[in-house]
Amino acid sequence: MIAISEAEFSRVKDLATTSLLRYLRGRGWSPSRNYGRGQLWELPVTGDSGEPYEVLVPLDRTPRDYADRVADLVETLSVVEARSPADVLREMSLPSADWQFLRLTPPGPAGTVPLTEVVPALAGLKDLMTSAAAAEASPEPQPVQPAQKPQLVKDHVATVRLDQTRVGSYVVAVHTPLPELPSQGYLFDDDTRSEPFARRVSRRLYAALVCAREAAETSLRDDAVADFAPYVPGGLSANLCEALVRIGGDEGPGFSLDFTWSSDLPMERPTERIRLARPQLTALDAGAKDLRARLGNRDMTLRGSVVRLHRELPHGPGAVTVAGSFEDRDRGRLRRVRMTLDQHEYSKAAEAHRRGDEVLVQGDLTVLGSAPRLENVRSFVVRRVSE
Repeated sequence: MIAISEAEFSRVKDLATTSLLRYLRGRGWSPSRNYGRGQLWELPVTGDSGEPYEVLVPLDRTPRDYADRVADLVETLSVVEARSPADVLREMSLPSADWQFLRLTPPGPAGTVPLTEVVPALAGLKDLMTSAAAAEASPEPQPVQPAQKPQLVKDHVATVRLDQTRVGSYVVAVHTPLPELPSQGYLFDDDTRSEPFARRVSRRLYAALVCAREAAETSLRDDAVADFAPYVPGGLSANLCEALVRIGGDEGPGFSLDFTWSSDLPMERPTERIRLARPQLTALDAGAKDLRARLGNRDMTLRGSVVRLHRELPHGPGAVTVAGSFEDRDRGRLRRVRMTLDQHEYSKAAEAHRRGDEVLVQGDLTVLGSAPRLENVRSFVVRRVSE
């Protein structure tokens, strides 16, 4: 057993009993017997019919030997988990959080990964968190998410923390802190359980990964690109598929994702490991392209200026050309986009052309080539130069 250092011992006395219990619950321990100011907790031995692991947890911080009892607990856990006491103590000190573990399996020595693989994997992991948060923040999940994300999504992704790597090939650990919860760990509103946004995002991410795996397996089974659209309500999107492909790299063998949920907000049922091998990632890449081709051009927002007007009669609908760029794609590439507007909107376009005002047009992009068009125009907004 590795003894706890003096520097670490000076920190254990500051650990609250709630932190000790949260850590144990989150790793599968459960209470078995009470001993006055202490409680015995057990952990079943996986794949073994022998006696479970046991630890004695101090429940009262007032005795002088509280720090000694916590130090004993930390040292025992470090043996059970094959980790250093410092790592165990550090995680005990963290606030309540949901964890995800990305397990990469690159060739080479265990515990290492080529730099050229881990950098895009981390970028893909950020995109994965962003797509899950965007799906949860949207009134209705979208097959292709807009490039501009709400501030709520940006704020959430900023809270996600990258932790130390774990033993087992190359495991990237990330966690999302949860806000402080009532002592019972639940919130009720009109008899309906509510959860903080951070937990809802983690749930959405897990559901989307299950959908992605099922959609990919359907494609492989049918030997054709499956229709991914039915999985969109679960959180699947072209963005999420592209993030998964990016994590896997160009020729990587695949990866897996595990979820550990904060014991302060227990899940109704356990969640399984999500594995995605190279064939599944190839199928997800094709599915993402299909989603973008079929559904990615809806509700596009064009920002620009009116450069051409034409109609056959003095009144009624007319053809308008706007020179501008789409906010959600092509990195601001300038295009001339044609559209047909009704009499009211055409009059607004004519006035914007006369004054040189900027316009914002929302509709469905039907042709993305030399002659792009916006159909089903739902919004035509004029922004005066003086605004």
